[in-house]
Amino acid sequence: MKKLLTATLAMATLAAPAFAEGDAAKGEKAFKKCKACHTIAADDGTVIFKGGKTGPNLYGVIGRVAGSTDFKYGDGLQGAAEAGFVWTEEALTEFVTDPKDWLEEQGFEEKTKMTFKLKKGGEDVAAYLASVAPAAE
Repeated sequence: MKKLLTATLAMATLAAPAFAEGDAAKGEKAFKKCKACHTIAADDGTVIFKGGKTGPNLYGVIGRVAGSTDFKYGDGLQGAAEAGFVWTEEALTEFVTDPKDWLEEQGFEEKTKMTFKLKKGGEDVAAYLASVAPAAE
């Protein structure tokens, strides 16, 4: 029985999706694709990456409840906020690949204002965003 349990746990671990760690330096370069809509500005007003304002400020997005900043989000991310969903690097990587599909897979309404899909480099962008987050308290 003990061997069966060990084998089952090992198989479950192998079956789980693997996420490669992102490269923050590559992510900073890849973020240039995001800057048309998003900026990264610290709470004190320091601009880390100047970008557009048609999307929310992404400062501190990793570790924050989705859809919780001062921005008019689509119904899908509003639902994520109500559910208390917190962004991780892995979740953000999946989201930027196909926002509507990701929202639907998570059980949220598939309405989002984000129409851009980042086909590759999402893990790098997520690592970059994690690297420019406020220090943990």
